[in-house]
Amino acid sequence: MIDPPKADILIVDDTLPNLRLLSKLLTDNGYKVRGVQNGKMALRAVEASPPDLILLDIMMPGMTGYEVCEQLKSGKARDIPIIFISALDDVEDKVKSFRVGGADYVAKPFQADEVLARVGTHLALRRLQVQLNNLDEHVEQRVEARTNELAKTVSELQSQIQQLLADGGRPMIQRTVA
Repeated sequence: MIDPPKADILIVDDTLPNLRLLSKLLTDNGYKVRGVQNGKMALRAVEASPPDLILLDIMMPGMTGYEVCEQLKSGKARDIPIIFISALDDVEDKVKSFRVGGADYVAKPFQADEVLARVGTHLALRRLQVQLNNLDEHVEQRVEARTNELAKTVSELQSQIQQLLADGGRPMIQRTVA
């Protein structure tokens, strides 16, 4: 597997041992990690400096992970992948996490290799999406520039045609007989 770049990951979990375990796992594997213990702190952290990926617990005091995800996805963080990581393991909980905008779901207790694989996959997908968006912008700019060039050429040709018609259809260049 390709070594991960220094991606910035925000971990949101109200249980300090979980936060420490995930932080150590990710930092040991080359990631830059920030951790917060509740939803409001997560919203402020994302507003201050959007991460590349978020690991989000569901059951937290004050506001659930579902609520945090909904707020993030309705704002400028809509493109940041969110992986729910929770002890809730019912199908309904997993489905709800996807409905509110989650990209993935990992059940606790988790396997380190699974978390790393999912994090790596979603970061790679995000990088590809960013590259695709940049390419789309570049293509749109090129199309716009080319369209403007073509419009100018068409306008010049129309002017020449009108001039020809105004001159009675005579060619603009007279041939001289030698």
